[in-house]
Amino acid sequence: MTTLFDLTETPAAPAAAAPGPRPLVIGIDSSLTSLGIASPDSADALRWNHDDKGHARVEWLRHEVLDRTKRADLVVIEGPSYGSKMLPGQHETAGLWWILTHELWRKGIPYAVASPHSRTIYATGSAFPAKNEPKEKRARIAKGMVHTFVVEHLGIWCEGAGKYDASDAATLAAMGMDWLGFPLVEVPKQQRRALDGVHWPTQTVAVAR
Repeated sequence: MTTLFDLTETPAAPAAAAPGPRPLVIGIDSSLTSLGIASPDSADALRWNHDDKGHARVEWLRHEVLDRTKRADLVVIEGPSYGSKMLPGQHETAGLWWILTHELWRKGIPYAVASPHSRTIYATGSAFPAKNEPKEKRARIAKGMVHTFVVEHLGIWCEGAGKYDASDAATLAAMGMDWLGFPLVEVPKQQRRALDGVHWPTQTVAVAR
């Protein structure tokens, strides 16, 4: 079984039309407040609407994610942003990430870890696509650019509360499909280079279960 420490950063092979059945890849943008989760065809944001922000929320998210990934051939989950400063709730968010990846490991579901930069590069071609915008607006504009890529190029509907989290997850799913040889859309090399920075599982990924 694969752990985070068994994952290797290996160059992505050129995309090609792979034979066999289409795999199921699930993308996850892990969050306690709005967890993005997507397949190659749809995306959603899981939002807890109760007062209990402790174990009950974590358990609900764990159950929802495991239910939606139980038939996955590969899960691509966004990793932590190590350059970010410590913010309130970050400790709990890290705990959720480890719970989810541990459950995937326990069930033998291969998972890859993509950095926020890799996800943005795949969607826009740049880790900082809004660098020429005012500093306080850059993050929001970059999120909007990823959302535009998902809606206009992948054809996946992402609207309402949590739309940016859903589109982040959809991008991660698209990256996994591309890596397996089933690209949802042909992207330029400038964007596809993002796959080289992902920690892909070293175990063989079955494309049919």
